[in-house]
Amino acid sequence: MIDLNNLGEKAKKAASELLLLTEEKINSTLKVAAKLLRENAQYLIKENALDIATAALNGATDAFVDRLTLNEKVIEGMAVGLEQVALLNSPVGKELYSYENVEQGISVVKRAVPFGVIGIIYESRPNVTADAFALCFKTANAVILKGGKESLKSNVAIVTILKKALEINGIDTNAVNVIEDTSRETTTAFMKLNKYVDLIIPRGSASLIRATVENSTIPIIETGAGNCHVYVDKSADLNMAAEVIFNAKTQRYSVCNACESLVMHSAVVDRALPLIASKLKEKQVEIRCDEMAYQTIKDYPYLALATDQDFYTEYGGPIISVKTVDSEDMAIKHINEHSTHHSESIITTDSEAAEKFLNAIDSSSVYLNASTRFTDGFVFGLGAEIGISTQKLHARGPMGLDALVTTKYYVVGNGSVRK
Repeated sequence: MIDLNNLGEKAKKAASELLLLTEEKINSTLKVAAKLLRENAQYLIKENALDIATAALNGATDAFVDRLTLNEKVIEGMAVGLEQVALLNSPVGKELYSYENVEQGISVVKRAVPFGVIGIIYESRPNVTADAFALCFKTANAVILKGGKESLKSNVAIVTILKKALEINGIDTNAVNVIEDTSRETTTAFMKLNKYVDLIIPRGSASLIRATVENSTIPIIETGAGNCHVYVDKSADLNMAAEVIFNAKTQRYSVCNACESLVMHSAVVDRALPLIASKLKEKQVEIRCDEMAYQTIKDYPYLALATDQDFYTEYGGPIISVKTVDSEDMAIKHINEHSTHHSESIITTDSEAAEKFLNAIDSSSVYLNASTRFTDGFVFGLGAEIGISTQKLHARGPMGLDALVTTKYYVVGNGSVRK
């Protein structure tokens, strides 16, 4: 097993040095890292191909391979992400509160400060490696990365390039490290490294999130799975509904903000569902629906009756569940019960129905007449995101720089003693 304590010590030391860097130094380093990613694209693709070959031998699904793949477009996106983060204002040092206690002779200021060392546990997306580094480094946090075995060669290659950017700029290269031992035992031990690691953010499947919650002795931010819903209200523009759902379901299957569940008002199901099914047929999407919906499109070639479990499922592929309801209240109740509290959308022309839905749905992002695919740090103006939090403490929704700082009180006196 890797010496995690030694890795933690090095990260802690690097974190203390990061506190002394200027924002200009951090930004210039991020730009150098972006340049090196572009210059080494073929090296990254070559290393990634080894991961893909292994995944194929192990019977990986198309959706899994899609998440794993690095190509020139993905690498360019990683580089742009670093550059965008460099352009953002760092929250570190931001004054959040101030108070003059004249009676006691002290001034109190509350400022945003780095956590210190952040651990990221993730699965098959190697682009997370660059995103996590960018956001942690921008906020003067050291980061220890624990990717899955399926993306190990890709992750190591990316970190090698990031370390080169740090070295060029005279910065401790232990500001970013990747744990190369991918065993479950090492992962569990990492979750208990609370002497050195201040925060853990798990990104990936529901089972990964659950394992982290159950095993970690380090504070965590949960980034949940995405059983996202679109509700078609009785007053919906049905052509709009078909287009939005087609985008939300099929633009990219493997992402956590893809629509997995469709909820429809029974008053429009006979008109809306055939339109929607006609669009989904273009991509051969399987529809798993309740009895009413089934009878409405019973000639659809990729059709099945849904089980109760279908309404809880994040498919990550060309499958969608359909539930019919007789009221908006029923739709809200169904979604709140079955969702992972990620992203939900309503299609409606009724402003009162829209307001009720947006306020009553208990999810991190809610939409009106728009695709759930927009839940993303880039789209929300946050730069590269560290994940999408579905919990309610500290951070919720797409997490950018503000989610990676904590607070500290600075108290200034003049020989002051408490009276």
